[in-house]
Amino acid sequence: MSDLEARLVEDRQLRDAALEVFSTDLRFIRQDLRARSVGKRITDRIGDSAMDIVDEAVDYAEANRGRIAAAAAAIVLWFARAPLLNGLSRIFGLDEDDEEQDGDDARSDSD
Repeated sequence: MSDLEARLVEDRQLRDAALEVFSTDLRFIRQDLRARSVGKRITDRIGDSAMDIVDEAVDYAEANRGRIAAAAAAIVLWFARAPLLNGLSRIFGLDEDDEEQDGDDARSDSD
């Protein structure tokens, strides 16, 4: 057998081996897809990722309780700033609305 024929036989054997590996992989993929659909896999992966994120957030919150409490207090104060400022201005007598109302009452009495 010539060198060329020997290479041809070797190349065919390699081709057949590669085809067998590909066919085996394809069978495994098909069996796996029959067991669990693509949609189910995506749902499972998203659920696992979400649980990982929640776990990391809980770990961070446990390690940084003071920072979390300060941030929550800052958010509450931010949303309650108008009522708080109004209350403080009434306590310290800086309420401009009362002066305007008094001025309005004086005008209405003269009518």
